[in-house]
Amino acid sequence: MPPKKKPYSKLSKSAKYYRDNPKARKKKAKTDKKVNSRSEQKKKRRESGRARTAAKKRGKDIRGLDYDHAVKKFVKSSKNRGRKGEGGRKRKKRK
Repeated sequence: MPPKKKPYSKLSKSAKYYRDNPKARKKKAKTDKKVNSRSEQKKKRRESGRARTAAKKRGKDIRGLDYDHAVKKFVKSSKNRGRKGEGGRKRKKRK
């Protein structure tokens, strides 16, 4: 059974847009499907899943954390998902 829909007032700006524009939502779903079926994306999901399973076996509390592929450890999900672009980790510029 799918989860209940959030009330409109509790949605993010983009979620409101997609709820109001079914054609755009369908187009986004098609794009997401392409992205998520890429072999490198599947590899990331497998890596993340394995890391989560291993961490749970070691007794680590990983609630609210995501596996960060850039640093190979668990970080807050808000930090991990908040970066711009794929792998948008800021790097220090060398002089």
